[in-house]
Amino acid sequence: MESRPTSVLFACDHNSVRSPMAEGIAKLYYGNTIFIQSVGVYHDLEVDGFSIAVCAELGVDISGHRARSFDDMEDWGDQIDGYDLIVALSPASQRRALEYTRYYALEVEYWPVFDPTGLGQTREDKLNAYRQARDQIAARIRACFGPPQEVQ
Repeated sequence: MESRPTSVLFACDHNSVRSPMAEGIAKLYYGNTIFIQSVGVYHDLEVDGFSIAVCAELGVDISGHRARSFDDMEDWGDQIDGYDLIVALSPASQRRALEYTRYYALEVEYWPVFDPTGLGQTREDKLNAYRQARDQIAARIRACFGPPQEVQ
């Protein structure tokens, strides 16, 4: 795919559910052909156990992910304007990402992926909600960036 970006930043509210799933899945699909990171508006939560479980079903290990915020990135010297694309997975992250477009020539896309936290009564119901979010993210990644690469 000719228009595939070389660097993508996935963003959501807490960098604990949707954006780590997106980061892990995109890294599985595209390996080192796209530089991929994720971030949240806040970093107040650890990676969600249900996210870890449903990603593991695809062979994606996000258990070592450490949540970080946009502010953390700036404090650590990461350059927000170094990304070709910021993909916002929540309204709050879209607002925050769009703030950067006032200063930098960034492309921001909004992919409205529902938040599975708090859904379902039983463990299996909860896992199914997270699987739906995971599959929605995976389908959108493939549609936007093309077929997965053969990763060595």
